[in-house]
This record gives sequence, structure tokens and C-alpha cells, in this order.
Amino acid sequence: MSVQSKRIYERHSMTTRRSKSADPGASDRKSLVNTAAARSQSRLTADNTLASMVDRYRAQHLCQPAIVYPPVTSRPRICVAVRKRPLNGAEMGRKDTDVLSVPNARSVLVHEFKHRVDLTPYLENHTFRFDYAFDETADNALVYEYTARPLIDTVFAGAMATCFAYGQTGSGKTHTMGGDFQTAGAQMAGNGIYAMAATDVFARLRAPEYRSQNIGVYVSFFEIYGGQVMDLLNKKAKLRVLEDSRQRVQVVNLQECPVDSVSSVLKYIQNGTHLRTSGATSVNRHSSRSHAVFQIVLRSERGALRGKFSLVDLAGNERGADTGADSRQIAVETADINKSLLALKECIRALGRKGAHLPFRGSTLTQVLRDSFIGKNSSTCMIAMISPTMQSCEHTLNTLRYADRVKELRADTRSPIRGIAVNGSDEDTDAADYEAEDDEEEEEEEEEEDEEYGADGIGDVIADITHEVIPHVVIPQIAPSLVTQRRALTKCNLHKIDEELATDFEPDFQELEDQMIGGHEELIRDFPAFTDANAELLETTSSVDYDMDEYSDRVLDLINEKINAILALKAKVSQVRAHHQ
Repeated sequence: MSVQSKRIYERHSMTTRRSKSADPGASDRKSLVNTAAARSQSRLTADNTLASMVDRYRAQHLCQPAIVYPPVTSRPRICVAVRKRPLNGAEMGRKDTDVLSVPNARSVLVHEFKHRVDLTPYLENHTFRFDYAFDETADNALVYEYTARPLIDTVFAGAMATCFAYGQTGSGKTHTMGGDFQTAGAQMAGNGIYAMAATDVFARLRAPEYRSQNIGVYVSFFEIYGGQVMDLLNKKAKLRVLEDSRQRVQVVNLQECPVDSVSSVLKYIQNGTHLRTSGATSVNRHSSRSHAVFQIVLRSERGALRGKFSLVDLAGNERGADTGADSRQIAVETADINKSLLALKECIRALGRKGAHLPFRGSTLTQVLRDSFIGKNSSTCMIAMISPTMQSCEHTLNTLRYADRVKELRADTRSPIRGIAVNGSDEDTDAADYEAEDDEEEEEEEEEEDEEYGADGIGDVIADITHEVIPHVVIPQIAPSLVTQRRALTKCNLHKIDEELATDFEPDFQELEDQMIGGHEELIRDFPAFTDANAELLETTSSVDYDMDEYSDRVLDLINEKINAILALKAKVSQVRAHHQ
């Protein structure tokens, strides 16, 4: 090799080494780029497969004319409606697939994309039935016509009415209740359910039968955030929720503003909406993080309550991981929202069982709305908002199941229709088969409980504990629950249940609940004394007069006394739970 050729070779080698040392991760980045591109292509292929499968299913099974909603003739005490929002601009830009179908005025189908064991893709089609189902073409006026508008009659009959929107963040709750959003982020309150309800209230007051009664209209607007109530019409002043001597819940110092026209109502709505607590999540940049309650109140000339309409825009239900933030504040905030939504569902389910105990103390939200639950003629409407994309499929199913549970135990439903999951086959599923499966599952659960606890319930468990662990403890006698007694009678092949049994074990639920709460408070109060007594006893072990037998006896006495108190509280809790089931 010549000297010149050798120099050229050395320069090339040096240049190659410099390029490698300057960017040692170039190959890794290239690999990541290729992997991301492959994933993107795989997702695109999956979306195309899903879209074609959904289109094929709709073409084969859902060839129906436009949805026609019948006129409202009668109104159940609990009305549950579902509204599907259209794809937004970002979703259409990503070419997301619409996996929701609304084949008629009462049904919703969710097309869930799954893979079999051999990785063959298929659709699992979940079917739900409600009082009303609205597709993406329905506007706020149509939704209001069949959900909130019939409640105007309830309000003018002197009762309490509640209409609330529930669903995942970004599903359209605030749009439905408050109206469309402008490009600058401001809300046009004129075409939301708030304003439509106010319009109908003033129209009703102009009727001859109400014109001479001098009924005044007032509005209030507050939010519930982190268990605290804040007045949105009074600079977010913090309010207290108390119970008066008549056991009526009062929001102390809540400002009720008199209104005489729809325009004045719109002004208060816009002012309150501007102050409402919101935050950014991975799904929605302007997610409502509080429950907003807008109330239209009718009062007589002397100030007596004549009716109340509560319109509630609930915070979005979601998991902490879905908010896109890892802060403790977000986690606590999400947990508080979900807790209040669960308490609301339990209250509405109890409302469907006339005469059942209403667990309104479960959250601040249900305490505030207690009047809407306890009135004899009170009515409630739930609007479940759902998002159409595959990415929101899990949230959508959770929302629909929540709504399905709300209406499940409605007293005036002739035959409860539960949301059922249908596989990708073309055959229809008989609802009776699902009811039979539910009965079998309940029987299996009862057998498992009896195997674990015995026929006499929790009493056997406590007996086992005392026999093996605490020989000197005094065991409180726990009366078996009515449910346990009925199960025991059934297992003894007794086909008739004594009527006295149905009354002997039905104590007043409120009294049981008070005993449970009082016992819990007493247990907490006694713990400092228990700690001090044990500390003093422990100090005696360092004394020269220490007696091991006396020390061990006193330790057992302290432990047994505390165990007795814990078991007594456990018995009260078990009675309350059995009574509530």
C-alpha cells in the first residue's frame, strides 16, 4: 500500500471512529424509531380491522330507519337515559373507530374488539336497554324533552326533582347540562338543560292557574369539591351542611338569588360556571373536577317552599391512572369523586325500593340532595354520557353498567332488564337464560358463605375464635340476621317461613345505624386509655417486685376487654349490613 493510500485509509478509519463516539446511541434510537413505526402500523391495521368488522355487523344486523321517540305518556319515578356523543375533531384526525351503535330508542350496543386464544380477532357485542337512548345526532333539545322536561310537572306538584348527568370525563356532561362551548372556551348557556328548564318554569308560571298565586323563582348554584360545599354565586364562599330540628338538611348561608326572566337565569349560570373548579386530564383539557348543583326553587309569597328542581353536572368518573398525573392531590381528588358517585348510586337504588332506608350520609353530595330522595312524590332522572371510541370502551362499559344498576331495582319495572353481553354470533340471547344463571350464581355464593361461616353466620366464627385463642373472653351474643335465618330454613327444606320470624328480626334501621356509629366512636375514645394502661403495666416488669403471673393475668384482662368491645362493634356492623341487604 502506498503512503498516500495508507493516509487516506487512516483518515477514513478516524472519521468512522469519531462518528461512532459522537453518537453512540444512534443505533438504539434508530431501533426505537423502527419499533414505534411498527406499533403505529400495527395499531392502524387493528383499527382498520375493527372498523370493517363493526361496519359489517351494522350492515347485517342494524339496518333500521331513523329513530322515532314516542310521546311521553307516563313517567317512572326513576328514569335512566343514555346519550352517545359524536366523534370530536381529534378523534376523527386519528381516524378512531366508532364502536357504539344505537339501533332504536331504548337500546345501546358496544362493539368490543377482542382476540381469541389463537389471536383471531372478533367482536363482543354488549347490549343494554334503558328508558331512552340517544345517538350522536340528538341535540340538547331532544334530550331535554324526554329527560328533564317531564320533571317540571313534579316541581309544580310541590315535590323535589333531580336530573343529573353522569359519565367519563370528556363524554359531554357539561355540554348537555350547561350548553355548547364557543371557540374561546366560554359556554353558551342558552341551549343547555339548565336554561331550558328555566324557560319552561317561567312559561308554566304564566299559565292562568299559577298567575294569581304569586310564586317566586329563585336560583342557587354551588359545587362540591373534596367534600366541601362552595357557593358559586357568592365568590366560592365555603358553606356548611347541617341538619335542622326537623331532620331536614340545610346548606347554611347558601345564596338564593331571585330571578324574573330567563336572561337573569343565564347570567347566574355563566357567572357560576366561570368559577367552577376544573383541571386538565389526559382525556380532557377542561375537565370538571367538582360536582356542580344548579337549583331552581319555587317559593310562595311568604317564603314557603313550593318545589325544587336540582340539576346536577357530576364530576367525571375515572381511575387515578387515567388522569395522566401522579400527584397525591389528583389521587385523593379522584377517590373522593368515585366515593360520592357510589353513594349516589346506592341512594337512587334505594329510592326505587319504596320504603327502603336511604343511605344519604354516604357523601356530601347525597346529603345535599337528600330532599330529592325522601319526598313521597320525588322523581329522579339520570343521563349517562358515553364516548364512542375504542380507547374509551372500558369506561363506556363501566358507565353503562352503573346506569343499568341504577334502574335495576326500580319498583315499577315489570321485569328488570339487565345489560347483557352477547358474543359475536348472530343468535339472540334469551333473557331468561341470564336470569337462571344469576340465580345459580347467587345459590353458589350462599353455599360458599355457609361453608365459610356456617349456617348461623358470624356467631360460629366468633365461637371458633374464643375456643382456640381467647379462653377467658366474654363473648357478646349476636342475633343472626333475618337473611341468615331464612337461608337456614331453606336448607332445612322448610318451604314456609314463619311470619313472626319476619318481624322479630326487623329492628329500626336508623337505630341500628346509630348504635353502630356510637359504638365505633366509643371504641376510638377508649384507645388512648387502653394504650396508657398497657404502658403502665409494661413498666412494672422493670420493678424488683415484678410478678410474672400477676402481669400475665392483667395483660389478658386488658386484651379480653378490648376484644369484647371490638366484637360487639363487629356484631353491630354485621347486623346493619345484613339488614341493608
